[in-house]
Amino acid sequence: MKGRFNRIIFLITICIGLCVILGACGDSGGTDGGAPEISGLTYEGTDEPEYAEGFAIHRYKDGYSLIEVKGDGMYLVVPEGEAQPESLPDGVTAIAGIPDSIYLAATSSMALIESIGAREQVKMTELKESGWTIDSVKEAMKKGEMVYAGKYSEPDYELILQKECDLAVESTMIYHVPQVKEMLEKLGIPVLVDRSSYESHPLGRTEWVKVYGVITGREEAADSFFDEQKGKIKELEGMENTEKRVAFFYVTSSGKVVVRSSDDYIPEMIEMAGGRYCFEGLYEDSGKSSVSMTMESFFAEASGADIIIYNTNIDHSVRSLDDMLEKSPVLKDFSAVKEGNCYTCGSSFYQRTDRMADMIMDFNRIFNGDDESLQFIEKLH
Repeated sequence: MKGRFNRIIFLITICIGLCVILGACGDSGGTDGGAPEISGLTYEGTDEPEYAEGFAIHRYKDGYSLIEVKGDGMYLVVPEGEAQPESLPDGVTAIAGIPDSIYLAATSSMALIESIGAREQVKMTELKESGWTIDSVKEAMKKGEMVYAGKYSEPDYELILQKECDLAVESTMIYHVPQVKEMLEKLGIPVLVDRSSYESHPLGRTEWVKVYGVITGREEAADSFFDEQKGKIKELEGMENTEKRVAFFYVTSSGKVVVRSSDDYIPEMIEMAGGRYCFEGLYEDSGKSSVSMTMESFFAEASGADIIIYNTNIDHSVRSLDDMLEKSPVLKDFSAVKEGNCYTCGSSFYQRTDRMADMIMDFNRIFNGDDESLQFIEKLH
């Protein structure tokens, strides 16, 4: 009996020992903060964002920062004058020094870069002058300070090399043309994929300004700007909800209606501003932010909405109430149409990620009957 007991103790001890060894092996590739161990660098800590869920910034001694784009990649920002580590872990891309010739294909990031005074570091874009709603960007392109270098799917590699591009910033659309990303990387150009559009909280999108603060060497400006935007939202805290029901949509050429998923940032903005999004528990299985439905289904859920907002960023053909009603005769039976509470939003609504707080205030104004001082939303007549 005693011998059997000793054997059991021996086996338990072996098991514990194996667990300790395996645990140590599992920890060998990272730090307590989840950052990778990088040869020659000393990990100091991690900055977790307040609202954003798609990134984290890991700090290392001597000013090295590692931007982790969650579910995508990691980017080691090497300070000016410091050496790049000889070897990097798999999945880590180095950005050597502060880039001063950026090719920007993630167009919604331009407003954030502009907000911290780093626009001059963007020398190339995937949008032509006519596609921008930011005046300073249009002016820069007019002067030749920034040039069109081809769509994300067909960049002008020759021009990009001529401009000595040292960083390409892409949206997740780049994954539809993986050969483009591969070619840019073969040319020695690091490619950062921006995932800010996947943030469900409006301030989460704006908080990506901190990523661009690290990249452009303007972290103080980024922190200050974000705190300012956050402060504006605090004005709405404790406000009683108006209970106004809101539909946000557009109609496709085939007659389908496209609305936002319930967990998208636009329904969140509506709620923060004191309204109620019409569609509760509406999600797209693929994880996309938009959901397509028939006009019949849309009518059943949204015909009684107090306010409807037509998404002219996607459908540019709607410029008046008559334009919208031409999309479907059923729309004339909506309560918001009968009561004259129809609005529209344009492309600046998507490009100005630096003004999310102001957009929320626009929503709040229309929920409270104020049509006079809107900045991003217009009333349809």
